[in-house]
Amino acid sequence: MKFRTLTAALAAAVTLAAAGSLTGAAAAPSGVSGDGGNRIATLRSSGEAYVKEGGLSAQWVKEYDGVKQIVLAGDRVGVLTGNGTALVKEGGLSAEWVTEYDGVKQLALSGNRIGVVTDSGTALVKEGGLSASWVTEYEGVKELELSGNRIGIVKGNGDALVKEGGLSASWVTEETNVVDIDLAGNRIGVLKGNGLARVKEGGLSASWVDEYNDVIQLELSRDRIGVLSSGGVALVKEGGLSAGWVREHDHVVQIALSGNRIGVLTGAGLARVKEGGLSAAWVDEADNVTELALS
Repeated sequence: MKFRTLTAALAAAVTLAAAGSLTGAAAAPSGVSGDGGNRIATLRSSGEAYVKEGGLSAQWVKEYDGVKQIVLAGDRVGVLTGNGTALVKEGGLSAEWVTEYDGVKQLALSGNRIGVVTDSGTALVKEGGLSASWVTEYEGVKELELSGNRIGIVKGNGDALVKEGGLSASWVTEETNVVDIDLAGNRIGVLKGNGLARVKEGGLSASWVDEYNDVIQLELSRDRIGVLSSGGVALVKEGGLSAGWVREHDHVVQIALSGNRIGVLTGAGLARVKEGGLSAAWVDEADNVTELALS
């Protein structure tokens, strides 16, 4: 999702929501949802990035300091430092870091693809090893999203485009007036500037289904859709696009999905994750958290 730090954007948004004065959509962190992995990442208020692997009660491993974004995908971990350097590691949690790009404002991972948006708004993607060559995808980009063989962008004017296949495939315009795009499998989701969340399933020209209004964050993973309302309520549905919503948690500033896992970050900085059905019990993961990500 479109990257802005929680402390600078979402925390302020939820404060306004609690006061009943939030209108329209707010930005949420990028790349916080996964596709069924067993890794959990947290970015602490100190700027330290931690990752755990395995069960919900596994031990945390400190990965990096001075971080403003953390992203997970399979056995890859990516961080974006406060000075705009994107680094990625592959393999175990103690693997070596590889510097990928400097002057970066957003990092995205999916499978063997790595994407960045530079400070100047250029979206680049590489495919293969960590030292593969970059391909310039688009200019004037404010958000980049990767999933499988699909790439999605939101342009500075709010147009959302998606391509499918190789890195040089053609773009298809999906929607306008978009503040966030999310991809998962054959699903595409957009969050409109008026707070409307829409999702389509199938080909790039499939029809949109309106999912929820007054939304500040939209997340997709497999057959689950999650939304965060401007009032801080996290809801998730499972199955078809018209399935019923289940209210998961209140006083939330961020939601993340991955397979049968759901994660939330509360306004008090508590990261909680549940595994299994939509009514499973929550497990407290860490305090003083500013961003939560699932692989």
